[in-house]
Amino acid sequence: MRQYIGLIQKEADSDFGVSFPDFPGVATAGTSLDDARAMAEEALAFHIEGLVADGEAIPEPSSLEDIMADPDNRDGVAILIAVKTEAPKAVRVNVTLPEDVLAQIDRFAAAHGFTRSGFIAQAAKKAMKGGEAA
Repeated sequence: MRQYIGLIQKEADSDFGVSFPDFPGVATAGTSLDDARAMAEEALAFHIEGLVADGEAIPEPSSLEDIMADPDNRDGVAILIAVKTEAPKAVRVNVTLPEDVLAQIDRFAAAHGFTRSGFIAQAAKKAMKGGEAA
């Protein structure tokens, strides 16, 4: 089971906030430390499930040393948050596509909120589910 570092921060007159340096933009909060930890587990699992559904890569957990080397992270208290979901490992592959097809893929993916990899993964899953072949 993977574990990621969450950073707990508490300002006066606020809840306990938790952010994840390995997942910028993912944050949650709780009224107590126990509540913040539970909310962090839920937020992390939900985010990773979304990445998997979109065919995105799941980053490897950073080390505590790497995270705390960033001065912006030194105000937080580091805790380990276990991933409650089994995310398949993303594998980098090299494919060859005609230039015009790649440009079409990139335009479509950008217009619909996908990355190139996420779009190709979703298109492949849809084609396999429907039994389509080129």
